[in-house]
This record gives sequence, C-alpha cells and structure tokens, in this order.
Amino acid sequence: MNPQFWWFLTRASGIVAWLMLTASVIWGIVLSTKAFPEQRRPAWLLDLHRWLGGLTVSFVAIHLAALVADNYVSFGPADLFVPFASAWKPVPVAIGVVAFWLLVAVEATSLLMRRLPRRVWRWIHLSSYAVFLLASLHAAFAGTDRSQWLYQSTAAASIVAVTWSTVYRLTHRKRPRPRRLTSRAPATVRPQHQES
Repeated sequence: MNPQFWWFLTRASGIVAWLMLTASVIWGIVLSTKAFPEQRRPAWLLDLHRWLGGLTVSFVAIHLAALVADNYVSFGPADLFVPFASAWKPVPVAIGVVAFWLLVAVEATSLLMRRLPRRVWRWIHLSSYAVFLLASLHAAFAGTDRSQWLYQSTAAASIVAVTWSTVYRLTHRKRPRPRRLTSRAPATVRPQHQES
C-alpha cells in the first residue's frame, strides 16, 4: 500500500464531507423558504436533506479514522475530540473539533426531532450555519490543498452558494401562520357596589 494512502484519504474525505455539508445546508435553507410549502412538498425533498446530512457525518467519520491511521501526524482520540489538544496546528484543528461537535448536535437532534420541543430543535439546527463557517475555516487553515486552484474555486463557489441561499432565505421567509381568533363572549361588566 502507498505510504501516503491515509494522507490522501484524509484530505479527500475532509473535502467531500465539506461539500456534502455545503449541499445539506443549501438544501435545508431552500426547504425552509416559500419555494416548497409544506402542504405541497414531496417527502423525498426532506429525505434528500437528511441523506446529505448523513453523508456528511459518514465522510467526517472516514476523515477522522484516516487521521488516526496516518503516521505523518500522530492523532489520538484527544486530538480528534478535545479542542486545543492537538499539537499540530492547534487553532485550525480546534476549529474542526468544535465544528464536529456542533455537527453531532445537529444530526442527533434531527434524529430526535419528534421528541424535542420545536423551539429547542430549531435553535440547535440553526447552528448548522456555524458548522459550515467553522468547517470552512478548518479546511482553509488546516488543509494542505488550500493553495490548489481547484480547491480555491470550489471553496469560493461553496461560500458564495451558502451566502446567496442565506440571503434568499432572509428575503423569502415563510410567514407564520395566522392564529385563529376564537369567538369569545363579551365580558360582562359587573355592577359596582356603592359603599354606604
């Protein structure tokens, strides 16, 4: 086996995980706009968003396993899961660790969505924007491919696409459903008693 195999796998799986994350975030943003109203939205659209999120987690797992298997930089469990534990590029690696834990929180709460209060799920799910930002910073500062024109053009396209989607979401937000007004009987006015 090529001694650089694990290093190539580390780089490739990290980039693919980031692209899957990009696609999942963009698809999630589009689903949350008026483009696909819930009452007319086919089930496969949400399934595709979940599938992209699952692929992101899978490629992150491959990325982490390849880091441990590679002997160029010795990564142990603490380096992978504890921010600032790594001696190799500690800040960029710590950014990746934080992105990983936020991704785990987003995916776990997505699986438990029906058991969580909607507001809790929503706030945790909104951290997917932070996951994308942190993963992009991690790739830019920890990755060794950042000087390649293909990586640079892909990174620029991904960031522009997520930014555009976010602006689109903010300008095309679903309006909250109006609450039904219940007909209430007019309040009866109690006669005031005069003090004698």
